[in-house]
Amino acid sequence: MNLIQNTIKKFLKNYNINNVNYIYLVAFSGGYDSMCLVHALKNICSNKIVAIHLNHNWRGTESDNEEIRCKEFCEKENIEFYSEKLPDNTDKNETTARNARYNFFEKCASKFKSNIIFTAHNKNDNAETLLYRITKGTGIKGLEGIAEHRDLYYRPILSIERNQIEKYCKTNKLLPNNDSSNEDIIHNRNLIRKNILPELKKINPEVISAINCLSLNASEDTQIINEYLNIIYKEISNEGKFDTKSFLKLSQPLQMRILYELITPLVPLKYDRERIQILNDFIKDNKNSKSGKTCSITTDYNLFVNEKFFEAVLIENTPKLNCKIDKCGEYKIGNTTISITEFTQKPSKINIDNKIIYADFSNFDFNFELRTRQDGDVIQPFGMSGHQKLKKYLNSKKIPNHEKNKLIVLAQGNEILWVCGLGTSEKIRVKVNPTHKLEIKE
Repeated sequence: MNLIQNTIKKFLKNYNINNVNYIYLVAFSGGYDSMCLVHALKNICSNKIVAIHLNHNWRGTESDNEEIRCKEFCEKENIEFYSEKLPDNTDKNETTARNARYNFFEKCASKFKSNIIFTAHNKNDNAETLLYRITKGTGIKGLEGIAEHRDLYYRPILSIERNQIEKYCKTNKLLPNNDSSNEDIIHNRNLIRKNILPELKKINPEVISAINCLSLNASEDTQIINEYLNIIYKEISNEGKFDTKSFLKLSQPLQMRILYELITPLVPLKYDRERIQILNDFIKDNKNSKSGKTCSITTDYNLFVNEKFFEAVLIENTPKLNCKIDKCGEYKIGNTTISITEFTQKPSKINIDNKIIYADFSNFDFNFELRTRQDGDVIQPFGMSGHQKLKKYLNSKKIPNHEKNKLIVLAQGNEILWVCGLGTSEKIRVKVNPTHKLEIKE
């Protein structure tokens, strides 16, 4: 068994995916890397292998011929082959191609009922990725490079250099496709491979291994950092919310790292120190805000900060909800169900979290509505003699701005009688016995 086959066999064992019943999907362009991977897999295991090929349709006849050669190779090797072709009007850029490719892979995973997709990234690919990220100012996490395993994706030959792959193909008389676009240095990765790495090899002939060593060191350092961060998270955060005061007591580098970890899943692989610094300053500037302030992270997310906590918040267009109430019963509004029943006894106990309230409706016609808040809403807070705007009332309760439009209220006109789960109006206060019981159902 040669170096590459042995490496793949160890990889399958290490990730515990060497069960003969598993279906292996292999991203198959027909180039040196993927042809080497498919051929080696076929020779070391008896699993069902499906070579999945996406024709990006960038180079017309050349792309079609590559697809044909991929199919012919699979027929010769008795490997199942599946392909699709992108429409002619698909945008021809790297981002669109990558998104289309991974959408195709995941479609194949569903079609063939497999949760294992092999891609043929190699040691050179990893070095090129790191150099590209360095030019963009990446942090230590970005220096980890290409992961051996992420979700459905496994990369069994990531530790193999390209020259070994070419040698394998030559030894086994394989005839891979040669994508002409790989020669065009208008693409950043090609520029790095063809122009920059050869110059770096003049300094260090083993530069590919050296850069991959940097990747491994960064990965190990990141694991140490994450172990420490997990301890900090337990002290200052809960369910994605970070205690503002505790956060600001941490060192500046630690604050920056926590914000980096917070926003990276929202903007993957786009490390922007300046942007993180802006968010850090925003937290400091609004650490005493009672109702809270928001700052944009992306088009889909804001950073919300108040005196108690901060969090990343999905920007939602909260729909206006309205449900008429003219008799007792259960009413569903949005994701909330409210039960209203007659109740004329003295309550045995008062529910302090406002999920169950007892009300005296004797001064009201039984003609209410459950709805979200609207302009002009007022409330006479429990125990007070005068009205105030609902917005001011919610501010006094320190309700975050992005949560206010989600609240359900019991209203008659603009008079708010109950902010569900939060507080009641003095106008339905029970002085002797209630007339009704209201309950939020889980």
